[in-house]
Amino acid sequence: MRHIPFTVDGHQGMARATTLELERGTIQTPVFMPVGTQAAVRSVTPLHLHGTGAQIILANTYHLSQRPGEDLVEKAGGLHKFMGTHLPILTDSGGFQVFSLDKTVDEDGVTFQYEVDGEKTFLSPERSMDIQQKLGADIAMVFDECIAFGTERKYAEASVARTTRWEKRSKEAHTRPDQSLFGIVQGGFWPDLRKRSAEEIAEIGFDGYAVGGLSVGEGHQKMCDVLDVTTEHMPWDSPRYLMGVGRPLDLVEAVARGIDMFDCVIQTRHARSGVMWTWHGRMRVTDKRYRKDFRPIDDKCTCYTCTNFSRAYLHHLFKVGEIMAATLASVHNIAWFQQYMAAMRMSILDGSFESFRKNVHEIYPEGEPANPEGSGKPKSRAGKGGAKRSRGGRGGRGGPKGGKPRQR
Repeated sequence: MRHIPFTVDGHQGMARATTLELERGTIQTPVFMPVGTQAAVRSVTPLHLHGTGAQIILANTYHLSQRPGEDLVEKAGGLHKFMGTHLPILTDSGGFQVFSLDKTVDEDGVTFQYEVDGEKTFLSPERSMDIQQKLGADIAMVFDECIAFGTERKYAEASVARTTRWEKRSKEAHTRPDQSLFGIVQGGFWPDLRKRSAEEIAEIGFDGYAVGGLSVGEGHQKMCDVLDVTTEHMPWDSPRYLMGVGRPLDLVEAVARGIDMFDCVIQTRHARSGVMWTWHGRMRVTDKRYRKDFRPIDDKCTCYTCTNFSRAYLHHLFKVGEIMAATLASVHNIAWFQQYMAAMRMSILDGSFESFRKNVHEIYPEGEPANPEGSGKPKSRAGKGGAKRSRGGRGGRGGPKGGKPRQR
């Protein structure tokens, strides 16, 4: 396990601006990690990805162990060479995907069937560590048990204890010295179980700590309630990661509660249907109102898409089914979220975080449809801190249940 040099550069209340020193790059938080589930950020080449300002990306252990297999990736020289990227990479443990399948859980691990070929297989802390060490990401995640929203307390209590044991086994099985390892806090939706899990995982000792078991259909307010009773028990001097969350309102509220790192698929998933995130609200560029609109998607965005192409052009590409539409839309969404997180970081450092937070609520109010971008002037200080209610986490679906495993 490689220790990550970590500093808190400034804070307002629980909201923090921090720096992680990874071998492949320095990460400044709050940070949003684009998701490359299958060792590729959907529709975006590494060349364009590097131009978005992305600092670190995520890949998926479960999916990559199926195809192409961790042994092939290792033979190729690891994920970075295989993908052709110099960015740091974080791999999740596969636990979230496995727990959305029909499975059998016991002390050893989880038995389930792969979605691709139906082959019966087994995943354990030791197996997850073996896969992730062969993949060679900069940060690996422990193997934990993610429980569904609505799980009974009796099961949740047993699950917290099992997760602690599994995380101890994960640390013991993790031997790669150039790879950091993050623990995961579980505990469902009970404050005492969250506290217990946070303290037990911190006692084991990891390079960073994630909050798991959210983005499972609980809703924005419940997410905030869980974070309120969780982050206060997590180490202040280590990075904190909220798994599978990515809508702007959720991001700013999680940062207000002490979270540093995030990942989500909605930026690229929404882009493929023409949904774009801007400082004025969320917009759907396929709407007919944009057919003759020659403005950029967002006049404050500096991404490749906004500096070279118009709404009318993207509207045209989507209407004719041109594959480049998904690429240009994804480039914008990823880049916009990098700019959004950078603006949030600056607001923490310059003392204006609460103003930034208020502006996010105005532009992307909870439970309200987004204001159609371009239909009027943005509210408040749009451009210095807009955003839309953010979630849709690790795939944007409901809680874990039998069926296709979710992608981040």
